[in-house]
Amino acid sequence: MAFVFCLFTFVSMVALHFSFIIPVYNRPDEIKELLDSFLIQDGDIAYEIIIVEDGSQISSKEVVDRYSSQLNITYCFKPNSGPGDSRNFGMKMAKGNYFIILDSDCLLPKHYIQTVANNLKDNYVDCFGGPDAAHSSFTSLQKAINFAMTSFITTGGIRGGKASNEKFQPRSFNMGISKEAFESSGGFGVIHPGEDPDLSIRLISLGFKTKLFSEAFVYHKRRISWSKFYNQVHKFGLVRPILNHWHPHTNRLVFWLPTLFCLGFIIAIVFAGFGYLLPIIGYGLYFFVAFIIAILTTKHLGVALQSMLAIAIQFFGYGYGFLKSTLAIKLFNKVPEQHFPNLFFKHAD
Repeated sequence: MAFVFCLFTFVSMVALHFSFIIPVYNRPDEIKELLDSFLIQDGDIAYEIIIVEDGSQISSKEVVDRYSSQLNITYCFKPNSGPGDSRNFGMKMAKGNYFIILDSDCLLPKHYIQTVANNLKDNYVDCFGGPDAAHSSFTSLQKAINFAMTSFITTGGIRGGKASNEKFQPRSFNMGISKEAFESSGGFGVIHPGEDPDLSIRLISLGFKTKLFSEAFVYHKRRISWSKFYNQVHKFGLVRPILNHWHPHTNRLVFWLPTLFCLGFIIAIVFAGFGYLLPIIGYGLYFFVAFIIAILTTKHLGVALQSMLAIAIQFFGYGYGFLKSTLAIKLFNKVPEQHFPNLFFKHAD
């Protein structure tokens, strides 16, 4: 039995055929930048690209057609049903046996495909994830948001910044999954955001291994305004208690930290009003350390200053969403799909 398993793994490694699955919604300019980054890839690894237009009003077809003579690319349009369902749609169409999922607002460094191939050859897994980084061309706001979302001092590296290989939960902006794992799990659910950790949790429960490929990073442009960033992290906070409700064994105290951080800040302000300054000084020290790390990381004063605002928005948006969702589910026994309908899509017909 062990020999058969090893033989299957070996065959999987040497016979990989990549299919890139990229859902897009009203973002033709981003698709152009992403496809440009495919043109400069190192090596000669064969792959296909499937662009899934998720009911957009602003079509990307004209942009995609410009690359048809340079890339093995397929464009398809479907009714709007969210990114998770669109990825499933693309994977069902794919000819490859290993799917690599990207967000449309990503750029690939030129070594990306070769790095993924090398990692899978050396240590095959049925699901991998890679981190994200800020490209030099990004705006100061995008770099600040990237710092807040990826720094150890804010997220603890849970989005791929640390070399944790045990039960790593890939994120769908930069994620690979084998055809076998996709078919066994049924792919992504209709919740969004949160469809990627939900899938990762189910894959691990099915016995599939996941791994962080730390060198297979992408440049992730993220949101381009403070309000969009707040809405994004607020939804992250709303989703986490739902995932904990679905998968109780994944519940961790660490998920409460942004909420406790915000509640503690309010308490610190109240104490300061009564002359007790130690708590508010503690918060000041935290942001001072974060600022120093941001300066050293970004090497830009303006980005470091904006990073402090990004951290505050991230903690408050996530923390408030997490508390609101936890109270609704745990205290008032609300059904997530009914109480938070904006977090759920319906499957396309």
